[in-house]
Amino acid sequence: MQSAKSDTLRQSDVMDPARACAMQVALGGAGVLQAGDPLPPFFHQLYFWSPAPPGGLGRDGHPKVGGVIPDMGLPRRMWAGGRLEFYAPLRLGAEAERVTVCENAVRKEGRTGPLAFVTLRHEVWQAGRPCVSEWQDLVYREDPDLDAPRPVPPVAPVDEEEAVEHAFDATLLFRYSALTFNGHRIHYDQPYAREVEGYDGLVVHGPLLAQHLMLMAEAALGPLERFRFRATSPLMHDEVGTFCRKGRTFWVRGPDGRMCMEAEA
Repeated sequence: MQSAKSDTLRQSDVMDPARACAMQVALGGAGVLQAGDPLPPFFHQLYFWSPAPPGGLGRDGHPKVGGVIPDMGLPRRMWAGGRLEFYAPLRLGAEAERVTVCENAVRKEGRTGPLAFVTLRHEVWQAGRPCVSEWQDLVYREDPDLDAPRPVPPVAPVDEEEAVEHAFDATLLFRYSALTFNGHRIHYDQPYAREVEGYDGLVVHGPLLAQHLMLMAEAALGPLERFRFRATSPLMHDEVGTFCRKGRTFWVRGPDGRMCMEAEA
């Protein structure tokens, strides 16, 4: 259930244990969550869907901009990063509410053309108290020149204390898109991803990389209070990512040594 003004979106949803179990299984674990259990960190991405009819979608599969996300006149959307604060666990089987506002929207001129930066703030409440605050950073830009040289990504460190490899394929990307109701075509439509948005293949969702890092952080550090992450280079569906930790610093290293995401807990 949802209601919206031009600058605020309110949505309510029941934290369905079956959906959280499906996510656990998709990530390679056992689906053991039950009603009353705390929701793992960042699993609230599975809820508060905003379905739009076919006529309400943009060419990329996302709902058309306008309303909470203003139309900045640029076609390509990228999830650049975000940060979260955790105050209390969300409990499975109970209803929760998410309130979304656009905290910032600015258009600038970059080296490669115009860019727009949008920050959404989500506040998730349950049982009358705030449980999670999330800031989601989006970047909008023009279509790429497919013949132009690509920017050189940063090089990832190799001094980690802990490292785990995760492989990604089209099936996992489809399942994650379905569970999060993410229609962005770069994650399942390879001709579109290559020919329109200029990627080498299907793009692994930035939030999916962040999800693995958050679970890694929780396993190493205990319940999270804060987490921030920033995407620096896309990881493709046919690449194996190395998920690294050194203290409270985390990152994803691509198979060629590039930094795909950096994070801190």
